[in-house]
Amino acid sequence: MGEEKPKASPPTGVWPTVKPFVNGGASGMLATCVIQPIDMIKVRIQLGQGSATEVTKAMLKNEGVGAFYKGLTAGLLRQATYTTARLGSFKMLTNKALEANDNKPLPLYQKALCGLTAGAIGASVGSPADLALIRMQADATLPVAQRRNYTNAFHALYRIVADEGVLALWKGAGPTVVRAMALNMGMLASYDQSVEFFRDSLGLGEAATVVGASSVSGFFASACSLPFDYVKTQIQKMQPDAEGKLPYTGSLDCAMKTLKSGGPFKFYTGFPVYCVRIAPHVMMTWIFLNQIQKVEQNVGL
Repeated sequence: MGEEKPKASPPTGVWPTVKPFVNGGASGMLATCVIQPIDMIKVRIQLGQGSATEVTKAMLKNEGVGAFYKGLTAGLLRQATYTTARLGSFKMLTNKALEANDNKPLPLYQKALCGLTAGAIGASVGSPADLALIRMQADATLPVAQRRNYTNAFHALYRIVADEGVLALWKGAGPTVVRAMALNMGMLASYDQSVEFFRDSLGLGEAATVVGASSVSGFFASACSLPFDYVKTQIQKMQPDAEGKLPYTGSLDCAMKTLKSGGPFKFYTGFPVYCVRIAPHVMMTWIFLNQIQKVEQNVGL
């Protein structure tokens, strides 16, 4: 009788533990470099600057091409914190769930719960960088006297702490966390289902499956998260009036006033551009992540 081979023990050490976090952050940062101009247009639309075409023309005419990459350092810092934490956490959570499930495929609700949790963790870590990004992108829309004139993400963080205190770095963190939970639930749940449909039911190849599933995933991530993103943006960019009074007392107050003044569709202001931004970012994040993992395998990491 042949002896049973012992089960391979999971890799140990620092690198196997941190690798999902490093890979996730790197893929998110690469995707952001491509998506940043679309994200900039999306923020301007939400701030009432006009349609995508109007915003693009105005930015090119008044500020030049460099305006589309304003806040890039904050965007990269956000991915280095938010996406590093959420994708790394998601990988760890799903691995633990797989172990508890005897390595059987996870049901959809467990993946969704892992996505919700990972989104909350990532948003909590990345909230300061997200605040800096929103303020840098919105700065040019303010009157000259009210502009903060941050030079980069680290200058923005320093000024926020110096002028408003450390806790101000998490201003709007509540809606940021909720938005991230909604986005990750929509993105991850629909992505897995779409992959199964395109690959198993339609018999598409790997490239077509990734493109199709990522597009579907991006749409549902957008539909689930845009209302929270809209409220988050309004909270983070608000400034006191001449009497020192803020326009909103909190996220709920902002949501109720928005609903009263503009109806439910007001929350979906800029949805086409937002969807166009989210879908490619999701797709490219997964593609970059896949390529990074292939390189690591080739070099034996």
